[in-house]
Amino acid sequence: MRISIALDGRGSRVYQPGETLAGSYWFDSVGGDDIQAVECSLLWHTEGKGSEDIGVHQFWRYAVESGDWIDPRRPGRFSAVLPRSPLSYTGVLLKIRWLVRVRLFLADGREAAEDLAFMLGNLPDVRTLKPVK
Repeated sequence: MRISIALDGRGSRVYQPGETLAGSYWFDSVGGDDIQAVECSLLWHTEGKGSEDIGVHQFWRYAVESGDWIDPRRPGRFSAVLPRSPLSYTGVLLKIRWLVRVRLFLADGREAAEDLAFMLGNLPDVRTLKPVK
């Protein structure tokens, strides 16, 4: 089983605060009766020194037990206005990464997940900046 995620109408995956991020997701090799639930989230997480943090900006859950109709032949959609912060950041000790995550829960207990990274803001990569003399 494979999950695919695509963002709408852009060559670049760099977004600014206040812009709308929208897209779709779909599944390959999954029957409609096999799916119990689908979750889609827009989130950020940190990587690097210290404890890792995570923040969920938007979350959607569709479940058969809640009466939601999930058709694997039709792409699911997501859309959200992006927040002002935290901006994507690539530093020496810390990185802040934004992503769309789709999780699929099947009737037999199996799960699958796929992430698609994007950038919020356009801060420079501090690892490539030249020191000021």
